[in-house]
Amino acid sequence: MPDAWPSTVRVALVHDWLTGMRGGERVLETFCRIFPAAGIYTLFHVPGSVSPLIESHPIHTSMLQRLPGATAYYRALLPLFPTAIEGFDLDEADLVVSTSHCAAKAVVRTGRARHLCYCHTPMRYAWDQFDAYFGPARVGRGRSAAYRYVMAWLARWDRETAPRVDCFVANSHHVAGRIARFYNRGSSVLHPPVDTAFYSPGGGQRGRYFLVVSALVPYKRLDVAIEAANRLGASLRIVGTGPERDRLAELAGPTVTFLGSVSDEALRDEYRGATALVLPAEEDFGMAPVEALACGTPVVALARGGATESVTDGTTGILVPEATTDAFAAALTRAASTTWDPAALRTAAEGFGVDRFEAGCRALIEEFLATGAPC
Repeated sequence: MPDAWPSTVRVALVHDWLTGMRGGERVLETFCRIFPAAGIYTLFHVPGSVSPLIESHPIHTSMLQRLPGATAYYRALLPLFPTAIEGFDLDEADLVVSTSHCAAKAVVRTGRARHLCYCHTPMRYAWDQFDAYFGPARVGRGRSAAYRYVMAWLARWDRETAPRVDCFVANSHHVAGRIARFYNRGSSVLHPPVDTAFYSPGGGQRGRYFLVVSALVPYKRLDVAIEAANRLGASLRIVGTGPERDRLAELAGPTVTFLGSVSDEALRDEYRGATALVLPAEEDFGMAPVEALACGTPVVALARGGATESVTDGTTGILVPEATTDAFAAALTRAASTTWDPAALRTAAEGFGVDRFEAGCRALIEEFLATGAPC
């Protein structure tokens, strides 16, 4: 595949929403480099919230963009996502590339166009994480019952629209298993990119605190990390924002600090100074662990999901058998008393670099379009 895709091939990039730079947007950046003339189609866009590279592309938003404050209460709009994503006009596109963790993979393309989906996960709220978002303990019994009906409908829609994708590429073997289970589809696996040139070890003092880098949402199980820190009286710093902020702050003891959003440079400094990154949730893949490893910092992670594909117990971190306060408190104690080799941790991270991901994307797309076969 050439460095820039021929202008005669019209490409549409589809992304769930553009409201900040997270792992999904790092993947989108790669497709923006591969297809510099492609337009981006997304449910919502907050101007200035993503990188200049993404902002330089024509960005087309859905009808939901016109609703006042939509990005602040988007989960309440979930029933409208199918209509919104199916409303995009992609008649001119010869190739559709979607990056999806919610609805983007269900976009409608013409019969002549081909559709490759880089899947971060099937829609988690509708499948196996309903209780974490909409269980009675979260939203009340009555609202939970109503949400259960809506999410069952969304799960059917999510499954029924999977055939709109010609080729699935999963961001981890864990997600490939979810694609097989929920969509009955095969997929290639290509781990997402981490900027290992930027995230690198520093010369400052390590071991001053434990660190969490995460959206503050229910399934991340940050309450486990906070309660473990409370029990040990250990310093815990939390980078991230989200709807769980107030609830988590009520749980936090005096050694827990919420930092909110920080710059990339400040985040790198946080990684460099930490005893370990703490990851108490089952992640689809998890880019924060690789960023921490690239900075020479070990990871304490739940021994399920995508973290097991980047963290090796006893070598690059500690894999915890269950998401309980007892288990994580013991793992934090072990991490603090272990001597880690920052150079070995960084070497483990370098296999997830940006160049590796872009080369993998180009090879997959080239084969997909040349053969017409599933990835």
